[in-house]
Amino acid sequence: QVQLMESGGGSVQPGESLTLSCTASGGWSDSSYYMAWFRQAPGKGREGVAAYINDGEQEVADSLRGRFRISKDISQNILYLHMSELIPEDTATYYCAADRWVNRARLLRANQWNSWGKGTQVTVSA
Repeated sequence: QVQLMESGGGSVQPGESLTLSCTASGGWSDSSYYMAWFRQAPGKGREGVAAYINDGEQEVADSLRGRFRISKDISQNILYLHMSELIPEDTATYYCAADRWVNRARLLRANQWNSWGKGTQVTVSA
């Protein structure tokens, strides 16, 4: 099974930007697997943020489109989440997920993914 490690979290002020990274290692012999970002705020369920498929298809949650962007360095197996114009409601633990295949109609559903990182905390406050 692939191992995932998130990094790049921290404390920022509203309006600032932050980029998270997820490094994948081990597991499958090639990099042609699906990857995604989720987040979970205290007391809330795990929310789909964005997903990336190596054929170029991407999906970003409707509520975050325009502020959040996903990209991947395929050669290095590193997934990025570029977040801009951060607001306090973006405060959460951000998780990286991966799987060999996910139904493309369900990319932002947490229960569709089997491999998870341990998360990185993002706090947005004045």
